[in-house]
Amino acid sequence: MKIGILGFGSMGKAHAYCIQNLPYFFSDSLGASIGAVCTKNIENAKKASNRYNLGFFTDNEDDIIYNDDIDIIDICTPNIYHYQTAKKAILAGKHVYCEKPLAVTYKEAKELSDLAKEHNVKCMIVFNNRFLSPILKAKELIDEGKIGKILSFSIKYLHSSALDTSKNAGWKQDKDICGGGVLFDLGSHALDLIYYLCGKFASVYGKSQIAYPKRKGVDGQEWQTNADEAFYMIATLENGAHGTIEVSKITTGANDDLRFEIHGEKGSIAFDLMELNFLDFYSVDNSDGNYGGTRGYTKIECVNRYPSPGGVFPGIKAPIGWLRGHIGSYHAFLESIVNNTYKSPSFDDGAYVQGVLECAYRSDKEKREVMISEL
Repeated sequence: MKIGILGFGSMGKAHAYCIQNLPYFFSDSLGASIGAVCTKNIENAKKASNRYNLGFFTDNEDDIIYNDDIDIIDICTPNIYHYQTAKKAILAGKHVYCEKPLAVTYKEAKELSDLAKEHNVKCMIVFNNRFLSPILKAKELIDEGKIGKILSFSIKYLHSSALDTSKNAGWKQDKDICGGGVLFDLGSHALDLIYYLCGKFASVYGKSQIAYPKRKGVDGQEWQTNADEAFYMIATLENGAHGTIEVSKITTGANDDLRFEIHGEKGSIAFDLMELNFLDFYSVDNSDGNYGGTRGYTKIECVNRYPSPGGVFPGIKAPIGWLRGHIGSYHAFLESIVNNTYKSPSFDDGAYVQGVLECAYRSDKEKREVMISEL
């Protein structure tokens, strides 16, 4: 399988790393390699191709999409281009691996989801956090009923990247390029994790925040901020659980701080991306007694203990790294193509999360709780 990468910023590099290193992390060989790279600047495409051995290079994505030697289109471009590019690729019979969010509107995302099924191609959205070992362990515990009926949850995804107003804004801060603000960028991950672990949403009540209405734009000139820098939500799930969601790029002291707690009738789980090797688990089945008995949170050492065919490198006791989630995600995508099986998160999941994002923005605009059924 030959892969064409469109866009080669930080995520394009991350995807290239995953493709080239899959044989180290998984015992099965899926036979994928990079055949081409495209960036809007031809010199950057040439440099990337030469430095990372990425095959032929171009500044026109059509050269890759309509090339008979390319089987998979990997989309790492800004959000507003996802829909048009993915649609062309699907209609050309290509499998598609697309960075989140899938599109900038629910209508576009749903169309892509329907097209993927109609043309029988494998399409996956990059919700890479699903493939971290503590998240997979959390999913296992919940599915086994270890925490019982879910009652409540809270999730935060916090950055500090928009605090320095002396720096030019990046494209992810410009709604005209990204289609939304921090809710699209970090919020899509947060919403997907709750959806994946806890179930579908019934309603959301959202509130956006712009702390710095004026800052330097992409060109360095004074610019009116047009995308949310933080977003806060109260959400209700279809199973009756209630919870809060907070995403922000104006949190002093934050790095890549993704944290959540999920509370059930029989137990709780907690996770912190900055403590990547562990999942905290509390069970009421542990005995109570003098000084607490054996009851309390247990740190499960998830590290690199992936089941076969994973876990072969760098070893089950070695600390897990952030890129491991991306590697697992790419393996699942390629496996679905090789074995002709359905793998989640598919474009169906991407469209669903897109719908919840749209409801959250509608709630903020209309200052009311919005039901997901209103889509």
